[in-house]
This record gives sequence, C-alpha cells and structure tokens, in this order.
Amino acid sequence: MSWMVYGAYGYTGRLVAALAAERGELPVLGGRDERRLRTLGERFELEYRTVNLSDPSELRTALRGIDVVAHCAGPFSATSEPMVDACLATGTHYLDITGEIDVFEAVLARDDEARRAGVVLLPGSGFDVVPSDCLAALLARALPGAQRLELALRASGGVSPGTAKTAMESLGTAGRARIGGVIGPIPSDRRRRQVEFADGRATVHAIAWGDVSTAFRSTGIGDIVVYAALPPSIAPVMALAQVAGPATRSRMVQSLLKRAVGRLPGPSAETRAKTQGQLWGRVTDAAGKSVSGTITTLDPYDLTADSVVRIAQRLGTGTVAPGAYTPSQALGADFVRDLDGAKVSDIA
Repeated sequence: MSWMVYGAYGYTGRLVAALAAERGELPVLGGRDERRLRTLGERFELEYRTVNLSDPSELRTALRGIDVVAHCAGPFSATSEPMVDACLATGTHYLDITGEIDVFEAVLARDDEARRAGVVLLPGSGFDVVPSDCLAALLARALPGAQRLELALRASGGVSPGTAKTAMESLGTAGRARIGGVIGPIPSDRRRRQVEFADGRATVHAIAWGDVSTAFRSTGIGDIVVYAALPPSIAPVMALAQVAGPATRSRMVQSLLKRAVGRLPGPSAETRAKTQGQLWGRVTDAAGKSVSGTITTLDPYDLTADSVVRIAQRLGTGTVAPGAYTPSQALGADFVRDLDGAKVSDIA
C-alpha cells in the first residue's frame, strides 16, 4: 500500500510523518515547498513529491500510484475541495484532519461521487472528530431513540499554527448547533453549562465544532450542541472576536491575523506529554432518560497522529467500502478504543 502525507512539513503533518516512520511505514511526503520537503524526507528517509494544490493537473499526476492521501494542510475550507477532486479523479482514498462544519458538509455530500469512483472520503480523522464521533455513536447505541446529544471537550495544551488559522476564520461569526435537524445559531439558553469530565467538573461554552455536522450522520440525532473548555492559548482569540466582531471577517484583517498566528511554534513534545484530551457526552430521549460517558485521550495532536496512521492503513486494506463517511460510520463506534492512551468510561 502506497500512501501520502500531504502538508507533511506542517505541525501536525510532521507528527504524522514521524510516527509513521517510527512504525516502519513509508508514506510519500507531499507539499508545495520543495526545500522543506527535502529536509523532512532526508530526516526520515522517505520519498517526497512537490505539488501545489492550485494546479489540478499537477496534483493528479502527483497522486498516481498513491492509494491513500492523509491530507494535513489546512485551513481545509481552502484546501479540501481541490484534494478531494483529485482523489476522485485518480481513485485515491482521502482522509483529512478538519474540524470545520462546512468542510464536513461539503465532503460528506459527495457520497455518490465517491461510490462511483470507488473512493473512500473520510474527513475528520484526528482529534477532530474521531473520539467525539465515536463517543456520540456509543451513547446513541446505548440509548436507542435518543433525541438530544450534547458533547464537550477539553485540552489544556497549546495550538498549532494550522489550528490557530482555522480559529481565525471563525472570528466574527455566530456559533452553530443543530436544532430540529438543521444547522443554525446556538439557542441562547444552551450557550453554557457545566459537565463532568473524567478528571472533574468544568464550565464549558458552546462552539461551532465538527460534530454538529458529523454526529447527525453517525447517530441520526437531530438536536446537537457541542461545548468546549477552551485552553488559555485561545482566550485572546475569543476576546478579540468579542471586541472586533464582524470586522475580523475582512480580507485584510484575516490576512494579518493568519500571518501572525502562522508563527506559532505549536506545543512542544514536553507539553504534549503532560496534556490529555477530555471528552464528555450525553444523550437524552423524549421521556427524559439520559445516558452519559467520557473518554480520555493522549494530547489531541498525538492522538491525531496515531489516528491518521491507523486510518490510512485501514483504508489501504480495502476493508471500507467506497463512499463518504464519518469516522464511526467507516470504522465503528469502538474504533476509539484502539487508539493509544484512549480510555472510555462505562457508558451509563
């Protein structure tokens, strides 16, 4: 099986490439900066291919002989569509690490195209949204007929440049939830709550997270709100959003902000070793009965690297039928239990 890590010299891409090499995998490294690719390829003794997403012909050529692409170059609002187009044209399975609602909606809407092309499209193959999607599916399995789903997440570590750039794109826009099966504004009475993570109680705030899209497809539940206890590194971003509002949507401001956060180093290995991802979820049915559960993971970036390498290998075996899927749809609700360091509480 031949696979590619595209965006291999980005923060998360490097983690994926390093873990793959450590496990004896031989992915091809892809990206548009030849110098950085060459440095990384020499470090891990891996082949590399220089390719720009803006050139469809060049991208299709670069994917020849590649069975699976792990797309790690965000923001995915700009990069996902050309890569998906190329994968459908070349018969290459696609996975990415997006957490963006609109990207999920766009990729999952291409299910018919994927089936005709014999291709698997699997967005959200990292911390966004593998553990939360699996938790949602586990909870729905435990309470058939559930009508409301609430999810919450917490991670105390820092953020990568790519994550920060995606956060910049959400500034000045309203949060979103799924109510009555439709994605829209978060109801005013559901913007904040307290939840019991595995390591204790926390106040969480509603956010526009990928599960607003994916959990609906994974569980059929039409009422979904996702919350987060945001790390300190994100606090200045949220403060800016509150002060500047829609002004942060201008092209000039977006460019300046993305240039600034692009210099972030991302959390160090030492920081990641001290950080865990925490997830909480609850489903409720029409009678008011509820089932809740928690998942504890490695640092979100380490979980992402582990998950991407495992999923790339799974797609390469041909055990997932062609189509566009959420992680739990493609791999099963219990896939999260296979990930390094993941602990699922009793669902009750």
